[in-house]
Amino acid sequence: MARVFLGKLSRRLLGGHLWVYENEISRVEGDYENGEVVDLFRPDGSFFGKGYINDNSKIRVRILSRKNERIDGEFIKRRIEDALRKRKTLKDTNAFRVVHGEGDFLPGLIVDLFGDYAVVQITTLGMERMKSWVLDALIELLQPKGIYEKSSGTFREKEGLEDREGWIYGAGPELIEFEMNGLRFLADTKGQKTGFFLDQRENAKMVLDFAKDKVCLDVFSYTGNFAAHLLKGSARHVTLVDYSERSLEIAREILKMNGFENFDTITGNAFDILKDFDKSGKKYDLVVLDPPSFAKSSRSLESAKRGYKEINLRAMRILRKPGILVTSSCTQIVSEETFREILMDASFDTGTYLTVLKRGGQPSDHPVLLNVPETQYLKFYIFQVEKRW
Repeated sequence: MARVFLGKLSRRLLGGHLWVYENEISRVEGDYENGEVVDLFRPDGSFFGKGYINDNSKIRVRILSRKNERIDGEFIKRRIEDALRKRKTLKDTNAFRVVHGEGDFLPGLIVDLFGDYAVVQITTLGMERMKSWVLDALIELLQPKGIYEKSSGTFREKEGLEDREGWIYGAGPELIEFEMNGLRFLADTKGQKTGFFLDQRENAKMVLDFAKDKVCLDVFSYTGNFAAHLLKGSARHVTLVDYSERSLEIAREILKMNGFENFDTITGNAFDILKDFDKSGKKYDLVVLDPPSFAKSSRSLESAKRGYKEINLRAMRILRKPGILVTSSCTQIVSEETFREILMDASFDTGTYLTVLKRGGQPSDHPVLLNVPETQYLKFYIFQVEKRW
């Protein structure tokens, strides 16, 4: 096993961060293949941890353990067992995130459970090499009817990996039914990420208190999570907007499954549709904004800030005053402070006051490890928007 010696240890690494960058390594002794587990040592030669290495990644080593222990199938199983113990308090759902990457000390691995089926996403070469161990542990611990792998995206490309999608254990439907907050939903194995955004589970439940008798707009609706909760909360009508006709087709199926009829859908670019609504004087009582990540890296921060301001500004303009704005950001590149500044700028330009009615974030099955700030990404607010002048 190769030995990786660190240079001067940063406060970040000493404080428990799991990522070692190239410039934090002083030398490597021994040969290794990318994706292999290596031993990490302090500058004085004392043991520091174990992790997997990849020369193709800016994050050269991702730490799996600070203990001098064997990394094998039993190790992976223990980590997943630990994650499951943390989720024992989850209620009112048969769907949750089983493993949340660094938040559960398994960097490169995401596992979501939807009823009797699990969906796995592997983003790193090191975790790819451990896939058989992951699979064995999930089969033993979850006893699912099927496991679907949905490993795709730019992260894999940067790690030198090809995309992989398909059933890797058992089999199941293309649309996996599950229950959440007293509603029936469908996870789309052909859709985004793992098929459903479970991280908005608790946030979507919050809108129930504000929906009654309101005419609502759900922008970037995907398959209708917020729309379903609004209708459960007795909204008068909900309009769903998304660029994907497939997602809206599934949303229509989900809403009908739950007995809802007072909704319609619009397929198109959300920016253009919000702009058209603003120009035409269209008004709503409540607007939900749940956009995808506008920033994949720090290089796209400025464009992301412009995007967030644009959609929030348009939403504030098309709200009847006072109205309700439900808004979120799902990228760790945009900090909580930055997101609040963006919202304040939009409020200033629209001549409105924003009163915080509810704040949210990630549920407990998407754990935030304070030692790894990158694990905190989801910001969520419900505002009352009223005229300032």
